[in-house]
Amino acid sequence: MTPKCWMLRLFVLISSGLETSGGSGGGLQSTRSYDYTKYHPMDEIYRWMEDVERGNPELVSSAVYGHTVEGRNITLLKLGLDNSEGREKKLMWVDCGIHAREWIAPAFCQWFVKEIVHTYKTNEKLEQMLQNLDVYVTPVINVDGYTFTWANDSTRLWRKSRSLPLQGSNCYGVDLNRNFNANWGTVGVSFDSCANTYCGKSPGSEPEARAVMDFIGRRVNQTLCFLTIHSAGQLILLPYGHPEISAPNYNELVSVGEAAAAEMKKVHGMTYTVGTSPQILYPNSGSSRDWARLMGVPFSYTFELRDTGEFSHLLPEEQIQPACEEAYAGALSIITHVHDKTFSSAAVAAVTGVASASGVAVAILSTVVSALVTAGVSACD
Repeated sequence: MTPKCWMLRLFVLISSGLETSGGSGGGLQSTRSYDYTKYHPMDEIYRWMEDVERGNPELVSSAVYGHTVEGRNITLLKLGLDNSEGREKKLMWVDCGIHAREWIAPAFCQWFVKEIVHTYKTNEKLEQMLQNLDVYVTPVINVDGYTFTWANDSTRLWRKSRSLPLQGSNCYGVDLNRNFNANWGTVGVSFDSCANTYCGKSPGSEPEARAVMDFIGRRVNQTLCFLTIHSAGQLILLPYGHPEISAPNYNELVSVGEAAAAEMKKVHGMTYTVGTSPQILYPNSGSSRDWARLMGVPFSYTFELRDTGEFSHLLPEEQIQPACEEAYAGALSIITHVHDKTFSSAAVAAVTGVASASGVAVAILSTVVSALVTAGVSACD
């Protein structure tokens, strides 16, 4: 092979590497073969989590951070990339399935992970955010309750956990989203253990709620955003559930929430209403959203996904994809805002500089090749 041919082939190899270094790679087959337009029982979700981690070790890891009353694992997926500077990363939290019957919520958490896994290598902004942030995703917090809803038609609309009945009662379960240590037991709850809004014996009495409080509580200074996914009603709820308490950054929470709702509407034309729970739903206390804000997490929201009454918690599978697509747009809007507010433009400049350097290298090599071609190098075989 002549020296000119060798240089030409070298150019092809180098430019190809520069252009595809952020492109999609292997390890996606397991997530692509999974049916994200179907509801899945808990054993399938556990296997899916294992497959996602196994197929994407550079991005995904998992951790068991608690156990349910019946001894099942409460497992999260951590999505994040190393950064070359070795700087401390911040944390975003997304959880689903705290209310057992709201099947669209775990479906969204799976969709959310799938979208990140499939797009981060071709989306420079998302890749940058994952170098600055670790996103912790729990597809199902209320594992016992969710498993119970799959037992038969009579259990499908079970809401609570599966805590054992109190002495003298035969009623199981606690509303886990009334059990967090945030104005616990003050409004919008019941102390009747048979009620759907039974708040438990004390704040954090339930292992599922306590697992979240312990995990985030140890990392609260790193945590920028807390998103908890529910259904139904098409709402974006912000703190607080108590009508007499307002978040110190209420105006910003509203603004960021409204921007997310606007992004969601662009996807399929669905309207999501933004406000506190007392303003647009009902007063409540002991929610995970309120607890996160009280602990100092600056951005904390509840998403109530589709619909507004026709199907409620029995949302048909044909609506999983559009519901998840619009919810992903809203979640990404909030996460992007929080990221950009937190990290300086220097991080963006660094990424731009790398891209610019690559572009310059390609331009120089392209000039060399043009000269070679002009000199008569048209074939090298």
